[in-house]
Amino acid sequence: MSRSGDAATVDGNKSKMRVIRVGTRKSQLARIQTDSVVAMLKDIYPGLQFEIIAMSTTGDKILDTALSKIGEKSLFTKELEYALEKNEVDLVVHSLKDLPTVLPPAFTIGAVCKRESPYDAVIFHPKYTGQTLGTLPERSVIGTSSLRRAAQLQRKFPHLEFRSIRGNLNTRLRKLDEQQEFSAIILAAAGLQRMGWQSRVGQLLYPEECLYAVGQGALGVEVRAKDQEVLDLVQVLHDPETLLRCIAERAFLRHLEGGCSVPVAVDTTLKDGQLYLTGGVWSLDGSDSLKETMQTTINDSAQHEDGPEDDVQRVGITAQHISQGVQRAAENLGISLANLLLNKGARNILDVARQLNDAH
Repeated sequence: MSRSGDAATVDGNKSKMRVIRVGTRKSQLARIQTDSVVAMLKDIYPGLQFEIIAMSTTGDKILDTALSKIGEKSLFTKELEYALEKNEVDLVVHSLKDLPTVLPPAFTIGAVCKRESPYDAVIFHPKYTGQTLGTLPERSVIGTSSLRRAAQLQRKFPHLEFRSIRGNLNTRLRKLDEQQEFSAIILAAAGLQRMGWQSRVGQLLYPEECLYAVGQGALGVEVRAKDQEVLDLVQVLHDPETLLRCIAERAFLRHLEGGCSVPVAVDTTLKDGQLYLTGGVWSLDGSDSLKETMQTTINDSAQHEDGPEDDVQRVGITAQHISQGVQRAAENLGISLANLLLNKGARNILDVARQLNDAH
């Protein structure tokens, strides 16, 4: 179904549709991300009105504890999903990496928007401008809230010390610049781009140095699974390439039973009809790891086999107007890669990482 067709359906047949209420976290970055999604929807459906409702989540309120220690799977989504369940909002905009791979059954990701850079970025303290992680002095302290980053980089840069840093982007930058505790901090490049802070990026970490988080750089729009009206409204925001990459990544993570309490990371590429997925698991200190790459062919040969399965969810995502065949191929790629790593001993690495993390 074309975008113009969708717009005609919603604007023409339902021109008196209620105001669409959009839930978001309160942080500046979350608001920028939500505003960008609302702007796209307004462009497609100029006859509709949107109201943005901001709220704080558990992850926003608990700032003195590392994310991996809190033991809550829906740190940045629970309160927003509660509002969705109570019909206080009609859709919620998330950073896709914050959304668990298994959603409550009443919800689905109705759109995966075009991905910004999925890479991690290093921002240096002003006195270390021009440096790289490799040239920083011995025992320099690097701030990151991610076990995934710390595990990979500890192995590559054993002369550095990695320490948890929490807070929104503004808070973390202020801690870096105004305190002497950190020589650098590591953040998602996409967030910095959206905030307009690209000039602060001192070093981009490409997959050869640091694989990124599942879904990093992409935005997900969560809706009530049975709210077909809103589901139809947001489906036009799906970016097919981002969707397939993120389905593969989320299937990989889900099959590994990973989460923020263990270091799991990925890299995906879609090129010339081939979807490539690299995935890895690490021990907390990075000394033990497994990493492999697999690929699958992505084409529309299975498109005509679709039909009854059109409303199927793939790792919590509903994409009704994109071939279920190619979605299935992407999901199977993630599962196959996870099985390969599990057969090579990934379960033991992840179990030990969980135990150590819980113990500390």
